[in-house]
Amino acid sequence: MTSSLLDRSYYPCLRDSVYLNQASLGLIGQPAVAAMHSFLENVARHGNLYMSDSEEINYGHALRGVAGRLFHNDPARIAILAGASELLGQFPLLFRLKPNATILTVSSDFPAITRPWVRQSYFEKIRVRFVDDLPNRDLTDAIIDAIDETTGVIAVSSVQYSTGTLVDVRRLVRSAQKVGAFLIVEDASTLAADAVVTSGYKWLGGHGGVALAAVSESLLKQHPILPGWMGASDPFDFDAKSVSFASDARRFTQSTMSYVSITGLTVSIEQLLSLGENRIEEHARQLATLLVDGAREYGWEPFHDVHAVAASPHIISLAHSRQSARETVEKLRDQRIICSARGGRIRVSLAPYNDAGDVMRLLQALAGFHSA
Repeated sequence: MTSSLLDRSYYPCLRDSVYLNQASLGLIGQPAVAAMHSFLENVARHGNLYMSDSEEINYGHALRGVAGRLFHNDPARIAILAGASELLGQFPLLFRLKPNATILTVSSDFPAITRPWVRQSYFEKIRVRFVDDLPNRDLTDAIIDAIDETTGVIAVSSVQYSTGTLVDVRRLVRSAQKVGAFLIVEDASTLAADAVVTSGYKWLGGHGGVALAAVSESLLKQHPILPGWMGASDPFDFDAKSVSFASDARRFTQSTMSYVSITGLTVSIEQLLSLGENRIEEHARQLATLLVDGAREYGWEPFHDVHAVAASPHIISLAHSRQSARETVEKLRDQRIICSARGGRIRVSLAPYNDAGDVMRLLQALAGFHSA
């Protein structure tokens, strides 16, 4: 039986609930919560008494360090943001494209990825071309097949939030480079893209109010479209008549943000790094296999077979020919089994704190609905 990778006592709600929804609002472990409480009690509530101006400027140093390890990148390229959309929304103006350039993206991707480009197409001679995520076709192949000499940007989530489809980012990097296109990826650890952006909550186990981005050297040469006071070379110089930018990715940090969230996220990323990416993936794959094999007995079919190349092990998307996913999710919630309905399917997201018992509870509930 597959056990949790983490101490489940770190997550009090697991005592009486099954939580399979880390991809929506993720649980925050006790180590991160304790760090946030300590910051609030010992620093934040006292204003500048225990945080000077210089300490405030450098407060994200530790987070950049662990994020650099997470992204396999230089901490100087790590931007700390208040939210992922803060930078995703600037990209249409940060990447200088030729007239009539094509933006490739996925029709069912998370809207924060696509909407800035759709909006920009109303005002500029660019075309947004959508590729469909289909269960009988490899999405990476579909995106690569759509690339041509007009492609200026490929903007995609590394894992599709509603289907669990895994995109091979390294293959996209090679294909983008062949035509000189920029590659923007959400939620990935590869350093090869021009920009990788991720929220601090959900999979990283932090709280809302902080996000991260790893940006390329070429992007570091661009001036932010939304210049904030904190992104200046010397924020506390307070020169209102000029614009200066930090030489590293700090230039994309706009303003005072949730320092308590920065504190918690630093701890939660350290915890994930201590587990190791391969161990986390294998844990999710074992639980996903148990889930998919069991759910099929009650008519719930996965978007991808769990062993398919394009299947992400930590997001499982299940559909039924006769039962409503949304109604089933509500009935599961009544039994304190929490997951989501996305794209007409049940989305189950498997985190390091989950174990085989969580999956069995879900399968038992599905069995009960099936017999009824």
